[in-house]
Amino acid sequence: MNLENQIKIVFFDIDDTLYYKKETRIPESIINDVLPKLKAKGIIPAIATGRCFGAFPKPLRPLVNDNGFELLVTINGQYNQYKNQVISKYPMTTERIEEVIEQLKALNIEYAFVSNEWIAVSKDTPEVQRSVPPIQENYLVDPDFYKHNDIMQMLAFYPQSQAEEVLNSGIFSDDLKEVRWHADAVDILVKANSKAKGISDVLQHLNIDMKNAMAFGDGLNDLEMMKSVGLGVAMGNGEPQLKELADFVTKNIEQDGILFALQELGIV
Repeated sequence: MNLENQIKIVFFDIDDTLYYKKETRIPESIINDVLPKLKAKGIIPAIATGRCFGAFPKPLRPLVNDNGFELLVTINGQYNQYKNQVISKYPMTTERIEEVIEQLKALNIEYAFVSNEWIAVSKDTPEVQRSVPPIQENYLVDPDFYKHNDIMQMLAFYPQSQAEEVLNSGIFSDDLKEVRWHADAVDILVKANSKAKGISDVLQHLNIDMKNAMAFGDGLNDLEMMKSVGLGVAMGNGEPQLKELADFVTKNIEQDGILFALQELGIV
């Protein structure tokens, strides 16, 4: 299969796709092969992540520039920028945030706010300490953070065993959804928003058709993205549900799965 002339942009999830969390590193093949080869072909390397920019892993930050990842779809498509220019952003309203806070408090569930730069938690708890530090080690503890910052999404800290109780509480109503990313934590965001929405925004800005976009992912928050792009690749270490949906399943991250797929599919 040769897609070299069709693919104009490639989106990469971060955690356990581009960034090997277990060993806190970016595979050398990304730096030495993937980025230079995509650039040589005139293909834009881009990020599509649930993380905010302030929570990007340290090994990834030096690669975010005009010679590396020049386009960022962050916070599940709710803050999107190209070469430091904000293309679109979707902050939650203060009124809606306060409604969610009230309902979470009634359920005795702690929560957090996510801005472009920070994760700010309502209280430092064991659930917070298990889930947040691998994403942003120096997170803030500030229950009033939303009053003076644009909040793109919230987090809530509860196990899967409590999910039905939360759902039945009516907290999400018709406008919000949860996406689990940790045994102790979920994202809470507007239903209409997703990585796919953010990708659509930036592709429209760049005048690139969705069929000419490719994406790599491993998690459940990559499902919409995988359905939308012209070519979706699931990592070998990815969720079974994502693998079923993908056009191609590659090797695990520690086996240089990204480079393998790009070569196998004739992109580089």
